[in-house]
Amino acid sequence: MTIFKKHSLRAGNTTRTKASELSLKQSLYPLALVTVLFFLWQGTPPLLDTLNKHFQNTLGITKARSSGLQAAYFGAYPLASLGHANWLLRHYGFKIVFIWGLFLYGVGALIAWPCILYRSFGGFCAATFIIGNGLGSLETAANPYITICGPPRYSELRINFSQAFNGIGTVVAPVLGSYVFFKDTGDNTDSLKSVQWVYLAIACFVFLLAVVFYFSPLPEITDADMAFQAEETHANAAIKPFWQQYRLFHAAFAQFCYTGAQVAIASYFINYVAETTDYNDSQAAQLLAGAQGAFTAGRFAGVFIMKYVRPRWVFLAYLSLVIVFISPSIGVHGNAGIAMLYLTLFFESIIFPTIVALGMRGLGKYSKRGSGFIVGGVAGGAVVPPALGGAADASSTAHAMSVPLAFFVLAWSYCFAVNYIPAYRDPIDMLGQADIGLRDNPTISDEEKVSHAENSDKEAEIGRNEVVHHNSVTPEVTEVKR
Repeated sequence: MTIFKKHSLRAGNTTRTKASELSLKQSLYPLALVTVLFFLWQGTPPLLDTLNKHFQNTLGITKARSSGLQAAYFGAYPLASLGHANWLLRHYGFKIVFIWGLFLYGVGALIAWPCILYRSFGGFCAATFIIGNGLGSLETAANPYITICGPPRYSELRINFSQAFNGIGTVVAPVLGSYVFFKDTGDNTDSLKSVQWVYLAIACFVFLLAVVFYFSPLPEITDADMAFQAEETHANAAIKPFWQQYRLFHAAFAQFCYTGAQVAIASYFINYVAETTDYNDSQAAQLLAGAQGAFTAGRFAGVFIMKYVRPRWVFLAYLSLVIVFISPSIGVHGNAGIAMLYLTLFFESIIFPTIVALGMRGLGKYSKRGSGFIVGGVAGGAVVPPALGGAADASSTAHAMSVPLAFFVLAWSYCFAVNYIPAYRDPIDMLGQADIGLRDNPTISDEEKVSHAENSDKEAEIGRNEVVHHNSVTPEVTEVKR
């Protein structure tokens, strides 16, 4: 079977593979395979959110210190997205980053096993840091891959749908925590031993998935592909140097602020419920699962709306409503406060993937490098939760919700820019109106659909030699057009 045919892990960036011109039908298989990865990091943060409260109970640590889990996890993201994973992405391609990320995730899960068994909070934070590097690597590759593999007109729909479909992970983790971590009592230390088997199963699964990715053919999208796409739609921002891509850096800033606020709310949701109602920790964890269910429902609703309404308008409406509903949760307690948080999570749903998609619009040859900065914005999850935890220790979790509110307002500045500032808005709309990939491209052969990795290093070297020879024969030619 060609599906499990062995392929080279090295892919160049200077040759067009036409993978960025795939139709919806042609991109179905690679998108389905990559979408599986979304379950991994959709389920991990809620699992940490539940463990956050559990470690407070079993180890007697403060709210601020328990946020070390989130700091270790999200603090690893910039190291991956701006460091090792981004380097591999730019020099070797998407597939090797998928495999590398799965490998790191599996190693971190194995290290977490003895740390959980011996109740070492510091050791578990270290294992979580390795897991964060693995998942940061996966996000560095998967988010842009979903965005650019297929017709550019539907990039926001694709990434939101992929994350929504795997949003089940955000629901399963809190439910698992309510029955395993908070079983019988909120401070059951033996329940930590049950967690080790969860991480062992995760390690086995991700190692197996890495093998599947190694043998599966994936279309490799190169810098040349993205440059062509940007030129064809007249949304080519790559004519400016990378460090002048201010739209990209604004998107990364918005991602930092939004992700930090989102993670902070989820991390202390159980504390909020326990302090403002009579629910115990197990019931609060089940309510968190319900809130994550609202989050998933919000994504599906957002995808449906984006089919008929410009994604940037949906982005504006959703983030504005997040600010509207998080505000009352500061002063309104009990079930009313929980309802406000449910609505907040519902409208948070599309923000992260939409920032990724909008921020990458028109980057052209800078797409891979730029995606690392946007994904690196996830580091906000390491900054805002400790701030909220410190405020909660000093006052209450309800009053501390003013911290994520402030960061949502900062993220809203990007939302305003992509809707009302022409320099932001026009490149987004140009790509949104493109007809690239809306019909099957008859010039794409089966081998071209599979992967640019099949262009061997030998062929690439021959191509470079031909260019050198051509220039030596006709020295007046100074530019080789691709």
